Amino acid sequence: MFDSLLDVLHGSIRDRGGKSLAVPEGLAECVSQKGDGVIKSWLWNVPGFRRWRVTRLDAGESLQVLNSVAYPQYSNDQPLMGIDLLWFGKRCKLVAVLDFQPLVQDEAYFARHFQGLQSLRTQFPDLSSDGAMRSFDPNQYFSPWLLFCRGGLEEAKGSLPLAFNAFLECYWELQEKSSQRPSRIAYDQVKKLQLEYDVYSSERDPAHGLFSSYFGKQWSDRFLNEFLFPGSNLERSSSSMNLEL
Repeated sequence: MFDSLLDVLHGSIRDRGGKSLAVPEGLAECVSQKGDGVIKSWLWNVPGFRRWRVTRLDAGESLQVLNSVAYPQYSNDQPLMGIDLLWFGKRCKLVAVLDFQPLVQDEAYFARHFQGLQSLRTQFPDLSSDGAMRSFDPNQYFSPWLLFCRGGLEEAKGSLPLAFNAFLECYWELQEKSSQRPSRIAYDQVKKLQLEYDVYSSERDPAHGLFSSYFGKQWSDRFLNEFLFPGSNLERSSSSMNLEL
């Protein structure tokens, strides 16, 4: 279902100078214990970003997933980019989340970084649902203008590909603007906020249970901590050291 969007994403990254990096050993690809699914992941070194990860899960008609998060350099206070697409083929059900994930919930920050996403939300009403984010607090690390949809085949084949392309282009435009102006949040604070994002996400990620059911708990724990949200380990270690001091 999402192979064409994966190609668009990887092509867009390469077009902007992205170079592939090694994924931690044993985490780049895994076949499910029952042989009914395969998960593949990629890590990219992209100019202007300290980390950009992509994951694709293919479990046939049961489930299709495309997930990606881009982390800007600590010298840039622009939002993270988050993509989370799920397709349940047997039920013809789509869940799509596309967002510029803010480091802070602040009106000045929104005015600085979110004009483009606001415009996209108006442009794609099919992905402008205000449905509940069941595993996350929508007021933390999500923007008021995220593109969100619980739909079906019509949205998956129609509005989603158009919105996906426009969303990527909008984020690249934001990155270009942000790289040409000074950050209003200090380097150390941006770093802290990005690491806290990993802690927050690792503690609430609904996909961890899903991955465990397909690939086993041991592999999924490694995948969560070493690939999806490795910053959570750094932040917890830093917090422990501060407590000891």
